[in-house]
Amino acid sequence: MTINDWIGTILTVVVFVIITSAYFYAFRPKNKVKFEKFGEIPLED
Repeated sequence: MTINDWIGTILTVVVFVIITSAYFYAFRPKNKVKFEKFGEIPLED
C-alpha cells in the first residue's frame, strides 16, 4: 500500500471512531436531561 492509502485508511478509522463515540455520547440516557435544556435555546429571546 502507498502512503496515500495508509493516510486514507487511518483517517477513515479515526473519523469512524469519533462519529461512533459521539453517537453513543448523545444517545446515552444519563445525558438526556443535559441535552434537553439545550433544546430550548433557539426559542428563548
